[in-house]
Amino acid sequence: MSLINQTNAQYYLGPDGNWNSGDENYGNYQFVSIKDIINNFIISYVGEDKIISKVKRTDVAFHAQRGIQEFSFDILPSINSQEIEVSPSLNFILPPDYVNYVKVTWVDDKGIERIMYPAINTSNPAAIIQDNNYEYAFDQQNGEIVYANESETKRKFQTGNAQNPDFTNIDGEDLIRDGWWGRRYGLSPQQAQTNGVFYIDQLKGIIYFGSGMVNKIVTLKYISDGLHVKDEDMTVHKFAEEALYKYIALAILSTRANTPEYLVARFKKDTRAAKRNAKLRLSNIKIEEIAQVMRNKSKQIKH
Repeated sequence: MSLINQTNAQYYLGPDGNWNSGDENYGNYQFVSIKDIINNFIISYVGEDKIISKVKRTDVAFHAQRGIQEFSFDILPSINSQEIEVSPSLNFILPPDYVNYVKVTWVDDKGIERIMYPAINTSNPAAIIQDNNYEYAFDQQNGEIVYANESETKRKFQTGNAQNPDFTNIDGEDLIRDGWWGRRYGLSPQQAQTNGVFYIDQLKGIIYFGSGMVNKIVTLKYISDGLHVKDEDMTVHKFAEEALYKYIALAILSTRANTPEYLVARFKKDTRAAKRNAKLRLSNIKIEEIAQVMRNKSKQIKH
């Protein structure tokens, strides 16, 4: 458990004694450090006549970090964000603690985030350099294939326009002339937007944008695993504290020889229930907010 160990003045003013100067740690009471998690687990679960008779502290620390990593993916509020202005190179380097993206948006003049969608029909393949006879080029020193710095696929994606620039209506005559008659059935919902598209090159760790995103402010919201900070700075929300204890106990018991199967099954069930409770608590559902949304359902739809 993490208890209050500072005065109100220390909390509001911070180490430098100045109000809201940036060195404060507001809201830290809702979290418990991984150091306290490890100490509390050893006190509660390890010892004579307890579930675990003896365990190394390093084992507990390992499973605690693994628990934070797993919880960050579907339980803990672990969404981080970065905002940059897109340069003429039309790319965005992924953050060092990036695991997966939640959404990519650009900000309009009113500060509203416009959701962008991935360009699923493109990629950034490794482009092999060829000569005039279409034969592969090889390095003279090591005999390996030589690759270009940029693929034609990526170049055309960034120089082309992913949207219909003039929003012209296409009638039957246009369809016949262009050879689309009988094959065009309307818009594809995943492409029916003008907010722009992006492509993430997972191998190079770079997001590429279309040509219309130059000088726009782009925000990347992404998931981290919670292990990118120093051990002493790792924290867990108190709503998920009990679930992490259960996870550590299950991980230790299930990896030990001669552990009774009923004990492993018991903690597997307890861990599942504790994770479900943590997820419900962290979902932050408020009855008043749900009621406000549901009031919209009472509006009459005019035909």
